Amino acid sequence: MSDATFRLRRMFNPASGRCLDIAVDHGFFGEKTFLRGIEDLPAAVDTLAQARPDAIQLTIGQARLLQSQGGRERPALVLRTDVANVYGAPLPDHMYDLTLPNVALAGVQLDAACVVVNLFDLPGRPQVREACLRAILNAKVDCEKYGMPLMVEPLVMKESAAGGYEVNGDLDRIIPVVRQAVELGADVIKADPTDDPADYHEVIQTASGIPVLVRGGGKVDDDELFRRTQAVLEQGAAGIVYGRNIIQHDNPAGMTRALMAMLHDGADAARASEILAAS
Repeated sequence: MSDATFRLRRMFNPASGRCLDIAVDHGFFGEKTFLRGIEDLPAAVDTLAQARPDAIQLTIGQARLLQSQGGRERPALVLRTDVANVYGAPLPDHMYDLTLPNVALAGVQLDAACVVVNLFDLPGRPQVREACLRAILNAKVDCEKYGMPLMVEPLVMKESAAGGYEVNGDLDRIIPVVRQAVELGADVIKADPTDDPADYHEVIQTASGIPVLVRGGGKVDDDELFRRTQAVLEQGAAGIVYGRNIIQHDNPAGMTRALMAMLHDGADAARASEILAAS
């Protein structure tokens, strides 16, 4: 068992073996629409931390908002280490994905449980994929040096009618990128949802024993989110990484508690709805 594995245990519930990671790193990408619900980030982080998810995903500039509060009971820090400009509409002529130097050292200095790097698959943009591959290769060397777990986030995109990108839930596109992330040495995978959640066991199989956390994607209504969550958990997902579906909710703390009940207490979608309504 490596040092990275020791640190990674801080993210996963010891009884269920699952993790709820709430992504609050959206300001890193320079898009105004991403800031809804986190305009007051200190207050947002306080609300989420008090609801006790397993982890909160933040950037190097804002990790202090989590790490400066509470004690050992606070959620684990997942540190976002790369910034990209691929989320705008219309799409920019020049796209990039830039990564912090010495990502694992930054994680150690901030007492993170894990660092996360993107692996973009964008139509017609091989240079962005190449930049991600270089970043992951460099991050893996740094992570091995410091015993820092590496989360890789394979993101398969397609062009949307609005002029930007949206999640491509095509199983045949997701599987090879997830497998590439595993082959590159990921300790955790943060993967796209598939169009049909019943297919998700194939993504889990492709990950070859590496835990897979499922991204939330775009914002959906509560019932759909709970149904989707139940489906991917039944398919073998080790947890979820949700952002806008929690931070833009009218009741972020209640949504956090409902999802935690699904992950760790075996609550189904109907029970999660009841927990949210009672919160």
